Amino acid sequence: MTDIHNPKLDPHPSGNTEKDPSDWVSGDDAMTGAQASYLKTLSESLDAPEAFQDDLTKAEASKRINDLKGRQSD
Repeated sequence: MTDIHNPKLDPHPSGNTEKDPSDWVSGDDAMTGAQASYLKTLSESLDAPEAFQDDLTKAEASKRINDLKGRQSD
C-alpha cells in the first residue's frame, strides 16, 4: 500500500484557504441567499439593521458578516 498524503488530516489548513473578499473572482456578484439570511439574522440580533442591505455583493456581505461576528464577542 502506498502512503498518499491526505490534506484532510493536516493539523492546520494550508495558507491559501482564506482569501480576502476583495480578491475574490466572484466578489462582485450579488450576495448569496445564505449570506443574505445570515447577515439579516446577525444585524437583527445585534440591533444593527443598517448593516443589512439587499444590494450587497458577495464580498461586501462577507466583510459585513465578519464585522458583525466580531461585535458578538465584544
